[in-house]
Amino acid sequence: MDPRHKKRIEIVQNLYAHGFLLKEKGLPFPLDKTTKLIINQSLSIDRLIETNAPRFSLDKIAKIDLAILRLAIYELTIEKKQPQKVIINEAVELAKELGGEKSFSFVNAVLGKIAITTKI
Repeated sequence: MDPRHKKRIEIVQNLYAHGFLLKEKGLPFPLDKTTKLIINQSLSIDRLIETNAPRFSLDKIAKIDLAILRLAIYELTIEKKQPQKVIINEAVELAKELGGEKSFSFVNAVLGKIAITTKI
C-alpha cells in the first residue's frame, strides 16, 4: 500500500476518533502534526462543508465521511501539495474503503462542488 494512502487513513482515523473522544476530556493518544492542523482549521473547513452540502447539517453527515471531507478540504484549500484531481480521487477511494455504500458519491459531490466554487 502506498505510504501516502496509509498516512491518510491514519489521519482520517484520528479525526474520526477526535469527533467522539473530544467530548470525553481529550484524546488518549497523541495527534500528528497534520491532524492538529486540520482540527485547528475545522471552523473554516466545516463552513465549506455546510455551504457545499446544504441539505445535510454537520451532525447528519456520517462521522467517517466528515473526517474524509475535512482531510480532503484541508489538502485542497490549505496544504495544496497535490493536484486537485489526486486529492479528490484519494478521498473517494478512502470513502469506498471506510465509508458506507453511498459515501464515495457524497464525498465526490461535495469536493467537486468545492473545487468548482472555490478558487483553488
